[in-house]
Amino acid sequence: MRLKTKYFGEIECREEDKLRFPEGLFGFEEEKEFFLLPFEGGGGSLLCFQSAVTPGLAFVAMNPFSLKADYAPVLTARELKMLGVERSEDLCFYTLCVVRRPVGGSTVNLRCPVAVNDHTRQAMQVILEDGSYHMHHLLSEFGREEAAPC
Repeated sequence: MRLKTKYFGEIECREEDKLRFPEGLFGFEEEKEFFLLPFEGGGGSLLCFQSAVTPGLAFVAMNPFSLKADYAPVLTARELKMLGVERSEDLCFYTLCVVRRPVGGSTVNLRCPVAVNDHTRQAMQVILEDGSYHMHHLLSEFGREEAAPC
């Protein structure tokens, strides 16, 4: 399918790559389908959640494990059930990023990651109960750690 995007122009996407968000994203509950697209030169850690319906709606995201190798999000039993898994470790996680200039002023939200079941393509944004993660971690807080898999 042809998809008009905010950052990549018009591109070809496969229907089977679409992520489905039954509850939408926080503040965008009506948006139920997104594609996860990598930014060129981002090494697979800098991505974009592009709405499948609204061309101008896209969220910059990062692989949190590339920033913090010991990131350990734990979902509730309800969230795990909705995503069709038994353990948080069976999911991929992405953090939304607010990009600012200079880039060091940009922030990532480790408290409210997007969890993705890569097998079913179901996804949801969650609020972690762990108080050690915050909604506005400065990118400059993170040193150059060795990337870990999602």
